[in-house]
Amino acid sequence: MTERERLLTLAETLPDLEVHAAVRFLEYLTREISDPVQTALENAPFDEEPLSPEDVAALEEARRDLAEGRVVSHEEARKRLRIGR
Repeated sequence: MTERERLLTLAETLPDLEVHAAVRFLEYLTREISDPVQTALENAPFDEEPLSPEDVAALEEARRDLAEGRVVSHEEARKRLRIGR
């Protein structure tokens, strides 16, 4: 019996409650193989470069904007930037 045949046999014998989890896992494996960009991003090393004072100030400003509702939807941003027309 080949590995593929074994996989199909196992899939046929899965309890109904486990089918969803198995499908999700196989989708994950398929994405890992088919999306090299996603794989590269997930395996990229952590950036240990410290934030500059300007970076910290920009992040604080963004957090204030978010907290105070000064945001636009993704759709509105696309309209303003004339993307996708």
